[in-house]
Amino acid sequence: MNGPSAVRTKICGVTSVEAALACVALGADAVGVNLIPASPRHTSAETARAIALAVGARALVVAVVADMTVEAMRALQRSTGVGCLQLHGHEPPEAVAALLPHAYKAVRVATAADVACAEAMPGDYVLVDAKIEGLLGGTGHRVDSALVADLAKQRRVVLAGGLTPENVAQAVAAVRPYCVDVASGVEQSPGVKDLARVEAFLAAVRGVRGVTPT
Repeated sequence: MNGPSAVRTKICGVTSVEAALACVALGADAVGVNLIPASPRHTSAETARAIALAVGARALVVAVVADMTVEAMRALQRSTGVGCLQLHGHEPPEAVAALLPHAYKAVRVATAADVACAEAMPGDYVLVDAKIEGLLGGTGHRVDSALVADLAKQRRVVLAGGLTPENVAQAVAAVRPYCVDVASGVEQSPGVKDLARVEAFLAAVRGVRGVTPT
């Protein structure tokens, strides 16, 4: 497990209890379960509940959701037992605020205006992902480090978008995020994790020296 001054790691898009437990055993600080029906990594609320139960307190289980009402998101969190919600749709700041401290907003970033949108989101945490028209995330595209490096000095930024074992160390050094989030970069196919790549990703993050998250 990463130490208190290390950059945190989240393996997103796990689709089974076995994969979640394997990622946690390798040292992931969090695992993500995607409950967005349009996602190729979509899994059911029942699977999310089973993963949350199996993982317990060993890691944070995050449910990725999009464009649900606040009431529906609260009910989902209660019924699944996940520790946190990642709002990956077009949710307004008010929806994020209503769910704090157990939620954060994902903002797709391509311009300075998108960064300003991320800055305006309530809460300590905000996720930044690559902005690709028509897609909510998991695209394998990188975020421009120069756009979000200043944001990471102000907020606990979760950096997502196109990260792999081969490039994550450079991304951490450039952005200095609180956490890095990977899905497609450690997969055999959408939703099927390649545990050798998960292990390499986690090792690459741990190997970055002199980087303390904000």
